[in-house]
Amino acid sequence: MSQKVVTLGEVLMRLTVPNNKRLFQTVNFDVTFGGSEANVGVSLAHFGLKATHITALPHNDLGERVSRFLKLNGVSNKGVVRKEGRLGIYYLESGAMQRPSRIVYDRFDTTFGDLDESEVNWDVVFKGADWFHYSGITPAISQKAADVTLRALKEARKRGITTSGDINYRRNLWQYGKQPLDVMPGLVELTDVVVGGRVDLENCLGIVNEDWETNCKMVQEKYPHIKAFSKTIRNAMSASRNELTAVMYKDGKMYTSKTYEMKNIVDRIGGGDAFMAGLIYGLLNLEEQQTVEFAIAASVLKHSTIGDVNLSSKEEVEELVSGNSVGRLLR
Repeated sequence: MSQKVVTLGEVLMRLTVPNNKRLFQTVNFDVTFGGSEANVGVSLAHFGLKATHITALPHNDLGERVSRFLKLNGVSNKGVVRKEGRLGIYYLESGAMQRPSRIVYDRFDTTFGDLDESEVNWDVVFKGADWFHYSGITPAISQKAADVTLRALKEARKRGITTSGDINYRRNLWQYGKQPLDVMPGLVELTDVVVGGRVDLENCLGIVNEDWETNCKMVQEKYPHIKAFSKTIRNAMSASRNELTAVMYKDGKMYTSKTYEMKNIVDRIGGGDAFMAGLIYGLLNLEEQQTVEFAIAASVLKHSTIGDVNLSSKEEVEELVSGNSVGRLLR
């Protein structure tokens, strides 16, 4: 039986300004869909795992379009709740050379932000699950979204399911009266694998130290159940040229991946989600060093693909890890 991963989060419509124009220049947009946690689920589905995504979509054609997007990418809709409301949107202005990319969000008062924990059939979504994943974006959206995240973690813990959280700090999203330190520690108490950099650990858990490994040790002293920490290290020379490395702290040891130079980035949105999916796959199936190598290779491949989601197969990631497919024409 194949492994099953459950993810939770909002799915957004992405409107991208074409041809490297500025947002105020454009008269049309390229349309796609994505969301941090859904991106993880899609990537894992392309790796051959079963994936179920918990979200809320509006009762209109946009909600139907997102539902079909998930199905097309192999993600089960058993966790999708359909209700009245609106779909969240974000606008992407792609950077070029030294001009950075910019994102404008329109995701307040959305259907997902109004999702109540009682509307999810937890027995159905978690049936046969091996892993549950969330991100720090979801509890930042609304009190109900924070409540749903906590309930999902409790349901996963009750069933002995491994949990992971990419606790990415998004300052502009925390607008409903709570701050990360009011919410995130309670979620991390139920999280087995934590992904986050120094800034995320400081703002979400109050752990302050310049050295990331020391931060991990400090977090583990407070939350001894955590099995592993990980993050990526990005060196951005320009919008289209980056270097990317991964590190993981597990069982008192640091594991570091090889560094990839990405000279002509096509689309970096979702690179962290592709890394998260690779990390989950690795922790389920691989040894520690193999895990960080697989995860960073998955992220690198995402940077070559338009849209939020990584469409690479497990075999394609393995080929990059082994160095067999770099720059060759495959036929």
